[in-house]
Amino acid sequence: MIQITPQMRILVAVEAVDFRRGIDGLAQICREALASDPFSGTVFVFRGRSGTSIKLLAFDGQGYWLCQKRLSKGRFRWWPGKAGSASARLLAHELQVLICGGDPAGAKVPPAWRAVGAHPVLGSDVTI
Repeated sequence: MIQITPQMRILVAVEAVDFRRGIDGLAQICREALASDPFSGTVFVFRGRSGTSIKLLAFDGQGYWLCQKRLSKGRFRWWPGKAGSASARLLAHELQVLICGGDPAGAKVPPAWRAVGAHPVLGSDVTI
């Protein structure tokens, strides 16, 4: 079973993708459009053109997980749209809000005091 933890890196593809693509096609988008390694353990989030479905792609060391959620009514209201960027980062709790059809930017949660696994002297980009 796939489990989203606070330590996971989560990347959201800003542009909508063709949902006829499977694991190999989405992994290709990860490499080419997002400039990321699909074998890195990062959770990649994609949205279909209609905005009613999202797909998550993750590699767990043994193989890929490909999960899809399609809303029965409505569309995913929030989606990142950074100009000039192919992807946006999310935190684990923000992904949970997004999966439920909510707006992660509007979620009232306390800020992270310090990234888990971050070295207190070297900063949050260096993990131990």
